[in-house]
Amino acid sequence: MGIEYTKEFFDREYSAREAYGRVWKYARRYRFRIVVGIVCGMLTAGTLLPIFGVVQPALKKVSENEHVASVTAKFKDLEKGVEKADQRPEVQKSPAKTDENRMARELKKASQLPSWFPKVERVAHKLGFELRNEDGSIGVPLLFVAIIGIPFVAFLRWFFMFLNQYCLTWAASHVVADLRVDLLKKINRQSLQFHGRVDVGQLLMRSAGDPAAVQQIIQGMLAELARAPFEIMLAVGFIIWFAIENQMLPTLAIIVVGMPAFMLPVIGLGKVIRKWSRKTMERGSVLGGRLHEVFTCVRVIKAYNAEEFENEKYCQANRNVLSSTLRAVRAGMLVGPTVETIGIVLICGFLVWCFAMHVTLADVIPMLAPLLLIYKPVKQMSNLAVQIETAQVSLQRIWSIMDLDMELPEKADAKEKTSFDDKVVFDDVSFRYDTADHDAVSHVSFDIPRGKMVAVVGGTGSGKTTVSGMLARFFDPQSGRITMDGIDLRDMRVSDLRRLVGSVQQETILFNDTIEENIKYGSPWATHDQVVAAAKMANAHEFIMAQPEGYARMAGEKGFALSGGERQRVAIARAILRNPPILILDEATSALDTVTEKLVQDALNNLMANRTVFAIAHRLSTIRDADLILVMDHGKIVERGTHDELYAKNGVYRKLCDMQHQN
Repeated sequence: MGIEYTKEFFDREYSAREAYGRVWKYARRYRFRIVVGIVCGMLTAGTLLPIFGVVQPALKKVSENEHVASVTAKFKDLEKGVEKADQRPEVQKSPAKTDENRMARELKKASQLPSWFPKVERVAHKLGFELRNEDGSIGVPLLFVAIIGIPFVAFLRWFFMFLNQYCLTWAASHVVADLRVDLLKKINRQSLQFHGRVDVGQLLMRSAGDPAAVQQIIQGMLAELARAPFEIMLAVGFIIWFAIENQMLPTLAIIVVGMPAFMLPVIGLGKVIRKWSRKTMERGSVLGGRLHEVFTCVRVIKAYNAEEFENEKYCQANRNVLSSTLRAVRAGMLVGPTVETIGIVLICGFLVWCFAMHVTLADVIPMLAPLLLIYKPVKQMSNLAVQIETAQVSLQRIWSIMDLDMELPEKADAKEKTSFDDKVVFDDVSFRYDTADHDAVSHVSFDIPRGKMVAVVGGTGSGKTTVSGMLARFFDPQSGRITMDGIDLRDMRVSDLRRLVGSVQQETILFNDTIEENIKYGSPWATHDQVVAAAKMANAHEFIMAQPEGYARMAGEKGFALSGGERQRVAIARAILRNPPILILDEATSALDTVTEKLVQDALNNLMANRTVFAIAHRLSTIRDADLILVMDHGKIVERGTHDELYAKNGVYRKLCDMQHQN
């Protein structure tokens, strides 16, 4: 039982530059916090500099203590020799003085104080305190500075790191929140042609799952990108400076060779990660689609005892997701260990070179400190590469929807229209669905005068629903035009048209909210009394008040808690409250029992009073009084007239009437 993802017709490929470049359009409005976060990331990396500066002399001091002690002993012996030499003739003092100067220089060299220390010491001297005692040992002021300074640097690092992560996470979260809203707006603007071609479950995954995945990745990715590269540059810069300062230029080869070597696994495995991340998300969309179908069609599943069948289909889809997820995870997990192994190999090679060149341990250790500290940011950067590839897939799926162009266009200078005064005219209208090979409606022409009822009948696929959809401007005709009071619907503001045209469908959909809120849907300004009045006209007030919750009763998912007749009457009450002058009526009584049908039909009669009605008729007995009846077949109007006129013609309409009468 194979269940595989079918690529959507609107899916596109985007490069990393395109995918992430468009994110910046959303991020610009939060650029202040982004800049603060990046600067704090740089400052976090900068706190490593005093650590490197302290590590270098400290490690060299430890490694050379014995040498300094021996030089000091020789220097003391030399001082005794100088004292004896002072008692000799002048010509005997010169060699001793020369040795004294040489030993002093050697002692200074052995001390290996950092180059910045004498400058700091001079500043301290001007301020009135000494950093060292007379014998060269650490003074109380220096000890105080060390005790206070090092924790202060650690606190600064913590503070900057917190601001770095918080500011960038805040900005990323707002960016994705804005993206999620725009994504829903874009989907809602698409025509019904789009919604008829895509799977609802996959739309759910794209509009909810993909932005959530992008948020989790970007909010961590931005914070790391603002800090890790600067830590790497600082460590590399220190290594280069140290190599130049200590005449160890050949050691720079580790930078020239090492950095590209670190990137090889990231680049090579990145393509694999992107491939399987895309498959994971695609198969995840299939999984979401399966869930949506199961929850939506639960009545059918129960009726046919198909729970195990659906469970197996879901398990298969779940196994597909698991398989591709593990493949992506395996590729992603290889990046870190590979980078780590390359780093170890390079460090080992460096140590071998040091051994061959007789480089002292004191010269090597200060370079190893930044190399060890660079390991974490390098590993973070390799993980970021994995996250970038994964996020790119989600962004591609998001931008594919954002670049859709199946919206009903509204002209910039669209005309305002607040009332319906004369008639609606279909003038030689034709329409074909994108996926069809023939017209759903072909060269249809008729008028709907104000205050009249026009009904359309015909078999399945005759084009009835398509005509009503064009009247509500869910679709635009490919040829011909539809006018209201002489104005083409395409030249009107869509919001005005929606206020003028209302509908009651055969398949009534309610929201998982209270009955009152469902009746008020589309008329949020309505008061409770107006809601009650509309419900009474729709014959809904009695069944609503029969429950303890009354109008506060929850309707359930798609009105699941109500019967079919109750749902229809709530929908009719919604239309009555909306009070549109033109009503599209997809007859709502065809699937109801006799008693409920009478209640609903009475409610419909109340709704149709003093309105212009376009009715899609299923039970022909309900349209006997229509001012005009259109009979459609294969998208064309084959008969038109009143009930008596059409019945007398003994044509298609009469056959339909006789068939229903016999049934």
